[in-house]
Amino acid sequence: MILTISKSILENILIHSGPFLEKKDTSQITSHVYINASNATLTLKATDYEIGFLVTTQEVNITQDGEITANGKKFLDIVRILKEGDIELEVRNNILHIHQAQSNFKLPTFASNEFPEFPSYEDKARISIESHTLIESLKKITPAIDTNNPKFELNGALIDIKKDFINFVSTDTRRLALVYVENQSDNELSLIIPKKAIIEIQKLFFDNIELYYDETTLLIRSEQYTFFTKLINGKFPEYTRIIPKEIKTQLHLPKAIMIDSLKQITTISSDVKITFLNEVITFESLSDDNIEAKTEISFSTGMDTALSLAVNSRYLLDFLNSINNSEFTIGLNEGNLPFVLSDENFKTIVMPIVI
Repeated sequence: MILTISKSILENILIHSGPFLEKKDTSQITSHVYINASNATLTLKATDYEIGFLVTTQEVNITQDGEITANGKKFLDIVRILKEGDIELEVRNNILHIHQAQSNFKLPTFASNEFPEFPSYEDKARISIESHTLIESLKKITPAIDTNNPKFELNGALIDIKKDFINFVSTDTRRLALVYVENQSDNELSLIIPKKAIIEIQKLFFDNIELYYDETTLLIRSEQYTFFTKLINGKFPEYTRIIPKEIKTQLHLPKAIMIDSLKQITTISSDVKITFLNEVITFESLSDDNIEAKTEISFSTGMDTALSLAVNSRYLLDFLNSINNSEFTIGLNEGNLPFVLSDENFKTIVMPIVI
């Protein structure tokens, strides 16, 4: 294999492949990227078996076809230190030679035919979701996905597809985030996608995409990239039961002022006590260190009786930082019951701290 490619293109491809590599054990072929040069097209693949990434480019000059693997991290480290301009890649005696001007590097390779097989979309059913809708919905619910929960299904997000709508759902047991999207579908299905995969999807895809699935795998294609992830096998909690059926009080609050007030308290404590009075909303820190932070905003709630709730401020800030409107709605019942943060089709239900 002999080819020439610009540094910027190769570096960008290798950066995107990084999260898909096995990093702890470099003896594994999954610590390598697979490179195929043929038909005037360069194809690169990376996978740790759980998620996978494939990219193609024709912005390459191929002198001799071939295929190899090389350690992805070392490959990127070498490309990064080279200057802007073209880089020549050549395979001789199962060694990858990387050459630019007076600089030469060598990387060992593994047998390319041992690289894990990449799943095909051709034998999978297709899901109809508009790309912008998918990405924006996943962005909003990502903060509420749990990490390292013994219940594996909580370490991912649910895409719950019905005939007329899709719910994107995540929960860490203290809050539940839900995005409702109207969507026509021939099939009803539920997919639980791992958090790591959701983060990478948001990095890779912006334009038109195609989604395919089977019982174990979700595959996403765009003009340049193909991505796959293993699905989490489990039963997601009955999330509709967590959403309050009735709301006693609804307030439309200013986003910017609420963020500013919460951030003042978080200098002292992540837990905050919020009290809704008739003409004022107060914010107080909950800390055991005899350090206190307190602020308030003038706001007519119309409430005759004061209502206080304690909450982890991060849950509120995650929601507020995910919305674009200048106002949002909070739905309150009692101080010890879940409350609802709403913005258009996006809701977060939060369980308060018992004090």
